[in-house]
Amino acid sequence: MSPLDHSGSSKEGVSYTYTGKQHCQSGTTAFIARSVETLQTLGLGGKCLLRLDSGNAAADNFDAFGDHYFIVKRNPRRECPEQTLALVRRVGDKQDSREGKNVYTGFFDHFHPGGDQNRPCVPVAFEVIERTIDIDGQKLLVPKLEVSTWWTNLSCRAKTVLDLYHRHGPSEQYHSELKSDLDVERLPSGRLCANKIILLCAMVAFNLLRGLGQEVIKRAGLAPQKINIPRWRIKTVLKNIIYCAVRLVRHAGRIELHFGKRCRWFEVIQDIAHSFA
Repeated sequence: MSPLDHSGSSKEGVSYTYTGKQHCQSGTTAFIARSVETLQTLGLGGKCLLRLDSGNAAADNFDAFGDHYFIVKRNPRRECPEQTLALVRRVGDKQDSREGKNVYTGFFDHFHPGGDQNRPCVPVAFEVIERTIDIDGQKLLVPKLEVSTWWTNLSCRAKTVLDLYHRHGPSEQYHSELKSDLDVERLPSGRLCANKIILLCAMVAFNLLRGLGQEVIKRAGLAPQKINIPRWRIKTVLKNIIYCAVRLVRHAGRIELHFGKRCRWFEVIQDIAHSFA
């Protein structure tokens, strides 16, 4: 889910988000349960990984996860960082880092979701960073501590849990591209059914453009510029490929696109077109 801009408007089905009155946990447990049921109907034959932020660390959500894997950001705001540091020095693994920076990772196994002692313990992966020297080489009188923890039922290294959670970053970028690059952050209609159709059309366009961008990256050797990234933003696909100037020609019962002699991306576009012909 991603909030859209409806300020100054009156639209059907619109409610407050975390920027207003409604909390992000409102209705989340039921939404997770419906999602898990939908996953079961797909018959994927395996478990899915559910990844949630700290605003959705409510104990009720754990009941809705079923047998699926999960990583849920945990908020340790009521815990003393210095006591946590003393604990992780005993039970954690110290990672290689620069001088003046100590990084500890590992698992706690004594926490109950929601602090409810009647619930079984759920493993908590942690990453604790202790800085005694800042990045500029200045020694700190008081060490700076950063404590990050995640509820999880994955049986893997803590570093793997951290990496899997941080991969939600690209998902946030996809939301940004959908709203900004395709210009659907502010839906035009006051009717919910019309906005649903617009979002579905935007979804189709988004997936087509994402696929086109990946096809271009596969042909990096034909591109007129160096491409050394795993994916293109939607606006880059639009600027380099979709916005190429062409002439639409109808001749002998055929419809053709005639490119200019100086079209930099012609070889890439031609190769993609032949591959899907």
